[in-house]
Amino acid sequence: MPDAVLFDRDGTLVVDVPYNADPAEVRLMPGARESVRLLREHGVPTGVVSNQSGVGRGLLTPADVLRVNRRADALLGGLDVWVFCPHAPSEGCLCRKPAPGLVLRAARRLGVAPERCAVVGDIGADVSAARAAGAYGVLVPTARTLAEEVAAAPHTAPDLLTAVRGLLAGVRERVPARPGRPGGEGR
Repeated sequence: MPDAVLFDRDGTLVVDVPYNADPAEVRLMPGARESVRLLREHGVPTGVVSNQSGVGRGLLTPADVLRVNRRADALLGGLDVWVFCPHAPSEGCLCRKPAPGLVLRAARRLGVAPERCAVVGDIGADVSAARAAGAYGVLVPTARTLAEEVAAAPHTAPDLLTAVRGLLAGVRERVPARPGRPGGEGR
């Protein structure tokens, strides 16, 4: 069992609304609330690591991201840490997934070694960030996930709740690769 579980936000915990600045648009993904509840019941700290390139692109503000995060946090029943990268992809920062910065920052804030964390996300950058930080990555494919991202992921689960139950039980699953939509980089 991991010492902490870090989730991607958009497409993993909440429905992906591109560059969402409106808390009223926040809707939970299936199994999200139950997944967080299960981890809480087992005493596993939780967090969110999220690319928010809309800030760097001038499409939303850090305050917008914080408002959306607060709404998601309220719907989920409260997570322990929220960190996000505000940079555009062209900025070459060290925090934007697939770089490890967000995972390292969240682990540090939780007081957990990165290699004792699991990162759950819906695109290859989430799993790559986990790997780069020394954490355990689990891909939960959605319609947005590219087939090659599924094929490259060492650990996958068909849905969020299965991923969390597997982490709690120490069981890892793979699902068959399925095609996603092109353009998986977007966030």
